[in-house]
Amino acid sequence: MRRPARLEAVAQPPLLDRVNLRRIEAARALDPLTRSALGQFLTPPPVASFMASLFERSCEEIRVLDAGAGVGSLLAAFTAEACARRVRPSAIRATGFEIDPRLAAYLRRTARECRDECAGAGIDFTARIVEADFIRSAVERLDGGRSRPSMPRSFTHAILNPPYKKLSSDSEARSALRRVGIETSNLYTAFLGLALLLLEPGGELVAITPRSFCNGPYFRPFRELFFREMSLRRVHVFASRKAAFAEDEVLQENIVVHAVKNGRCTSVTISSSRGPEDRLLSVRSVPFEDVVRPGDPELFVHVVPDDAGERIAATFARMPSRVTDLSVDVSTGKVVDFRAREFLRQEPDRGTGPLIYPTHFASGVVRWPKRCKKPNALVDAPETAALWMPSGNYVLVKRFSSKEERRRVVAALFTPESAPGARIGFENHLNVIHRNGKGLPALLARGLAAFLNSTLVDTHFRQFNGHTQVNATDLRNLGYPTVEQIEQLGRRVLDPCLPQDELDHIVEDVLDLSS
Repeated sequence: MRRPARLEAVAQPPLLDRVNLRRIEAARALDPLTRSALGQFLTPPPVASFMASLFERSCEEIRVLDAGAGVGSLLAAFTAEACARRVRPSAIRATGFEIDPRLAAYLRRTARECRDECAGAGIDFTARIVEADFIRSAVERLDGGRSRPSMPRSFTHAILNPPYKKLSSDSEARSALRRVGIETSNLYTAFLGLALLLLEPGGELVAITPRSFCNGPYFRPFRELFFREMSLRRVHVFASRKAAFAEDEVLQENIVVHAVKNGRCTSVTISSSRGPEDRLLSVRSVPFEDVVRPGDPELFVHVVPDDAGERIAATFARMPSRVTDLSVDVSTGKVVDFRAREFLRQEPDRGTGPLIYPTHFASGVVRWPKRCKKPNALVDAPETAALWMPSGNYVLVKRFSSKEERRRVVAALFTPESAPGARIGFENHLNVIHRNGKGLPALLARGLAAFLNSTLVDTHFRQFNGHTQVNATDLRNLGYPTVEQIEQLGRRVLDPCLPQDELDHIVEDVLDLSS
């Protein structure tokens, strides 16, 4: 089968044109609150066609799963691709799950048109459209081990644009998923996990998802399941955050993944384009070990789509230190403001101490107090005794950057001069780099802040982080220079407010990256 090097700029088949009109009509008719509740984002035709083109396996009878099928854009693209190939299946048995009755009605029309399309190509097409909760149905099938009328015993292919929505830890869905060994905090990884378990050996999965599963502690159990069951073959990155679902204002970074059940993985094809209608792709093949580093207990997924990114990845692969080698650790700020609401004060006063929020960041340092909506102080009382840290030199990193922010990793230096007082409160939206719960040596703190604010770190971080969150685990897993190099940075970057190009030049010089 073919593996495209570009997103072909050709006319869509009439089937896809008709389904796209249906998609637009449905999107306009759907209640925004319902769409948000169900995490519904319908797949545009160029994305659907590209995804369908990635399948490689030929078999006489295809059993394809589309979970969260919407109006059937992916099913239509899969059908059109199968009909257009030189080697065609003799039969397609499609199963489409859609819980929204309005979308299910559109999906049934699409399935009938897929049947007609296949008839013209000599393919026997049948479809089960299941208007039910996919998680519940799939868990029943996997947990009970019996075939259900709506669910084949296994699938040869799965093509998914799963819903994106958080799952609460005490939800019925989370409990059901645990029965089949899936621990995850989002609907999209729940759908992927169930789909890959329903594939037969050698079965193929193609899905478009947020990039957020590639890193972070919340998705580690899913990554363990995925790489235990699947061989990753292809990752495609849409370089523009808005590209894949522009009409729906989806701002997550999205990727398309192609993987094979129980296959052996030696290399992964990494490609990128600005959007689904960008004709030219950057394509490279890399060893699997460059995507998931051997020995990494977190199984972070590194997606490096070009040679410049590869040079940065290689630089970090050679970094000699982790936070433990620097004798530092990373913790989240101890003050969860809604839990300490009665002890928050807008302005500092007798009996209070400084409380630092991300809003106090200003060009690489902390400016406190600040006239803003956030409180500036925390009452010093027995109830808040466990929330303080002793004053000292700390490096603070925002846990969440805004979508408009230019940088993903945003660090600031806190020194005893930043805010008066023997004890400091750091709010929970901050990562705090400390040594045994206390401050750092001044040179080390200044050098670490400079390193973390470099373009080098920001670019590398984006290779495995597809959202605006920076976890303490991410910072612990990051490669760092030696203590001596970090202290040298501290000596040279005396002003944390240096222009970015000057800071980057110093970092490159100290790390000897200029060649």
